Amino acid sequence: MNTQQKIIDAAISVLNENFSATLEDIAVSCGINRRTLHRYFKSRNELLEASHKNMMEAWEQAAIKACDSSEDPLVQLEYLLYAGIDSGTKYAFLIKLNDYGKSSSTAYESKQIDAYLKKRNQLFNTLQELQKQQMIDDQFPLPWIRILFTSVITATIAALRSGDIAQNEVKRLAWYSFSRSIGIQLNKI
Repeated sequence: MNTQQKIIDAAISVLNENFSATLEDIAVSCGINRRTLHRYFKSRNELLEASHKNMMEAWEQAAIKACDSSEDPLVQLEYLLYAGIDSGTKYAFLIKLNDYGKSSSTAYESKQIDAYLKKRNQLFNTLQELQKQQMIDDQFPLPWIRILFTSVITATIAALRSGDIAQNEVKRLAWYSFSRSIGIQLNKI
């Protein structure tokens, strides 16, 4: 792993624990001095942007893997939910920052963006087909299902961070909640 990636990984870890952490705190966590950190990132904002790019690329990769995990679209959807939970947990500070509108909206280039968008669109198009087959309640428009999907991820991350729900149960509860909320009958799965 190169130094730049080590800095990004350290920043993600440190800032998840304490968003007020300084660049010095991040450098110490990474085992380098602040001067070395500044060779790679001129400012905190630049480091946040690199962390955001890292998050998006990791999410795209996880989403592609989830969609490739099975031919069954319900299994794909379940694994995509789990990937979203894992990704959201790792990058919680960035998600919170985006929710408050404090993050830059700098576009980033990704080698896998086209593959990710294709897989995502195929999966959500399949959901419409499952609605026609009455495996998913057809009263819910696709945008509603997408919003609900991300909301379940957000709630699951909050449950994980609170410590009130057993870690080994939280993903099962998330899938159960989401699948039931869109009308998937468990006996049809």
